[in-house]
Parts: sequence; C-alpha cells; structure tokens
Amino acid sequence: MSVPLDQLTHRDADWAGLRALVTGLGVTGFAAADALLQHGAEVTVVDAGQGDQKQETQAGILGILGADVRRGAEHTAAWPAMAAVPADDGAAQVDLEVDVVVTSPGWRPDHPVLAAAAARGIPVWSEIELAWRLRPRVGAAPWLVVTGTNGKTSTVQLLTSMLQAAGLRAIATGNVGVPVLDAVQHPDPYDVVAVELSSFQLHFTHTISPLASCVLNLAPDHVDWHGSLEAYAADKAKIYERTQLACVYNVQDPRTEAMVEQAEVVEGCRAVGFTLGTPGLSMVGLVDDVLADRAFVEERRTSAAELGTLADLSRASGGDGSSAPPPHLVANALAAAALARAAGITPAAVREGLRRFRSDAHRTSIVAEHEGVTWVDDSKATNPHAALAALRAYPHIVWVAGGQLKGAEVEDLVAEVAPRLRAVVLLGTDRHRIGEAVRRHAPDVPVHDAGVTDHGDMAAVDRVMDDVVARCAAFAAPGDVVLLSPAAASLDMFPSYGSRGDVFAAAVRRALGEGGS
Repeated sequence: MSVPLDQLTHRDADWAGLRALVTGLGVTGFAAADALLQHGAEVTVVDAGQGDQKQETQAGILGILGADVRRGAEHTAAWPAMAAVPADDGAAQVDLEVDVVVTSPGWRPDHPVLAAAAARGIPVWSEIELAWRLRPRVGAAPWLVVTGTNGKTSTVQLLTSMLQAAGLRAIATGNVGVPVLDAVQHPDPYDVVAVELSSFQLHFTHTISPLASCVLNLAPDHVDWHGSLEAYAADKAKIYERTQLACVYNVQDPRTEAMVEQAEVVEGCRAVGFTLGTPGLSMVGLVDDVLADRAFVEERRTSAAELGTLADLSRASGGDGSSAPPPHLVANALAAAALARAAGITPAAVREGLRRFRSDAHRTSIVAEHEGVTWVDDSKATNPHAALAALRAYPHIVWVAGGQLKGAEVEDLVAEVAPRLRAVVLLGTDRHRIGEAVRRHAPDVPVHDAGVTDHGDMAAVDRVMDDVVARCAAFAAPGDVVLLSPAAASLDMFPSYGSRGDVFAAAVRRALGEGGS
C-alpha cells in the first residue's frame, strides 16, 4: 500500500495500491467497488450468492474495470477464502492480503469474513465511511445526518425540502434517495447533503464529522443483527461523535439526550432538543399549532421564531388539509427544522419546505375515504415502535397487523392501543403472537386470522389481502380508520413493505369500486 489508511481522508489522497475487499454485490457493494477502482485501488469483490441478472451485469462491469469478482458461498465461508488457490490435494490454499474491508449493511459483524478481519486487525468500513473519505479536500458539502428506530426517511426528506426551499442544491442520500457515494462524487457538487443512516451503517463508520446530527428515537429493533439492545443503541449513538454545530435529540426520549451528553463532539457544539410540547431554551417545539424555535434565535430567553404551523404540514399524508398531521410526522418535522436551522436556513425557508413536503407512500398514506371510513397504508411500520406512532394518531381503528416480528415484543404496544381498537385483522408468519396479545389486553375486540401464504404466489397473496379488506369493511363503522400498520417486516409474504402496501391499496380499491375517493 502506498499510503497509510489514516492519510486517506479525501479523494485527492493517493489511493493507488490500496488493497480493498468489498463484501456484497448489491447497490452498496457495486458503488463502493466502482468508487475504489476509479481512485486506483486494487479491488476484490466477494458475494455469497449467484445473484440476479442485474448483479451478473454489475459483476461484468467491475471485472472490465479491473476488479477481481468472486461469487458463490465457497468464497465467503471463511476468511479470506475468496482468493484461494487449489493446492495439490485439492484443498483451498489462502493467498490474499487486504488493507481494508468495505462492507454492505446486510453483512453482520459476526460474518466469518468480517469477524476474521477484526481478529486480524484489518479495518472494516461501511460505504458511509468510504464516502466520507472520498469527499474533496477543499469545499466538501457539509453533512446533516439522521438516525433513529423510526422516522428517518421522512425526516431526511423534510430536511431536504427545507434546504431546497432555501435555494440550496441539496439531496437526500444514505438509506434514501441516491447512494451516498454517488452524491459525494457527483460532477455538479451539492451545497449540502442530508444523510439517513441505519445502525448497520453506523456500526462500521468511524471518522465522519457532520455539521449537525440527530437520533430521533430508540426502540428495540434489529437485535438479531446487533446482538443486544445495548449494542444497537451504542451504534445509533455513534452519529453524534465529532458533530460540529448541533446534536439534535428527542426531549420525549431521554436516552437520546444521554447519547449527546456522552458524545465526543467538536468544541462549541450545542445540544438542541425537539419536543411536541412547549419548547424550553435551546429547543424547538409546539406553541399551540405553531412550530417554534427557541434554539437558533438571539433572544431565545424571551422570544421564539415561528417556523410554520400544523396547517403547513397537514397535507403531507395525502389528506385534504382539514385534519391535523399525525404526531410522529410533527416530531419529524421539528427534528428536520432543528437540523435546517443549524445549517443556517431561515424560518421562511423552513416553512416553505413544510408546505412543499409530501410523505412517501406507505407511511400513514390515505388510500381511500368512503362512507365515513378512512383507509390508511402504513406498511412502512415494520416494527412495533413504528406502528405505535401511527396507532396513536387515530381514536378508532380497525387494525391490520402481522408479518415477521424479528424477535420484537408486542405486549406493550397492544396494551397501550387496546382502547382504540374496533377490531384486528391479522396476516403473516407471526400473526399469532399479536393475536394472543390482543386477547390478553383487549379480550372484547374481535380478531380475524387471514392466514399467511408464500410471497412467490402473488395470486394467493392477493386472495389473502382481499379477505383482509373484506373483513375490515365489515368491522368498520363511520368515523373509523382502517389502518395497515403491521408492526412487522414483510418478507414472509411480500418482496418488500412497499409491495405489501401496494397490494393492500389495490385490494381496497377493488373492494370499494367506483365509490372510493
């Protein structure tokens, strides 16, 4: 290697001769390998599966560019087995040295390749770490970064809307939008980037120094990947390290404030809270229906800046603007506003960003309103904490739930929302666990089991969802909300949570016919 890793802090450094192993050939792995090759590194790519046609094409492209691409489980069984040379007796003989491993988010730390790299003292980087090190030496766009168990995507998109309303060339990236490696290397540089980070990405991220950072909330999730809730929280907390101007935390979630208190930040960095209550000093929050800033105004002891109103945000979920936005969306908007204000965005631009914003599909998105019943797609609620945010938003609910719980508990969720439930319709692998919790905490609430089917048979999946919708229609009364908020992952029956939401919406429209609106 021509230069120590600690000198590879910008794209203008001498990357030639760096020996990099990239794990995974998905979107992340391809982008990482391509970027490294462009800067003169020697790249080996390993992927356990044979992949689809797209990955076949990507492997061919990387091969043409000079990468050594090795596909198949035999190349990932043990470190570093992917560059083995057959010995005389046919056994694998290891013959590969690398300086750094760049890994994809799906690869757990205990994977044999990554575990062996750690044991040998070989650094492991996420694509986020690589992207940070590939920014230009001079004039790099500042990063505003967001993590949390739920709400990351909406917050980053809200933030991007505010930045763009201020006239900045800004982009949402990370787990949303374009890959961060593409964003930092774009030929027309951005003024600022809003980055959504998962705990998987943060685990292998070591040197980023964002302008402002935020942990939205913390609830049990991905414990199977991290090994414990404590390890999961520790990876989330890494987002605050080396923050330059503002660490934004959730006043309603004291664990996020504790993370800020324990972080090693740049001198002068401030702690800024966001709250659904009245904001105190160095906070943003609500005063009646006004989003108010008491953190980034000079006279914050005696005054606040108006950043917008709930009405400015009310159409984001696809409604007609007459009802208040759900609390979780308001919280996300406040967090985004705090980050934007840390970046110097004016109150007027924050407000305009709120007005322009529209929620993504599958997050409390209204599918139809018919005969007094509102049908809402919240398929993105892939864990109990996310579902709770949606369930709290409506007083009377026919709840559609179920899927893969990933080891998460549902007792507290069901106990809290039990008074709101008109009926529950269940589907998916772990539906029985939710049903048992409903029977314990809401024994008078009717429960229908719609079953589970393999996602490879979409006709059967459609039949199950048609049954779900028919049962919901029978249970619902005027004033009710039929809410698909599964509290579970989707891959038992659907290719993605987006597919689950689309199938639900299609079934609703079939059932309502021309009456849906």
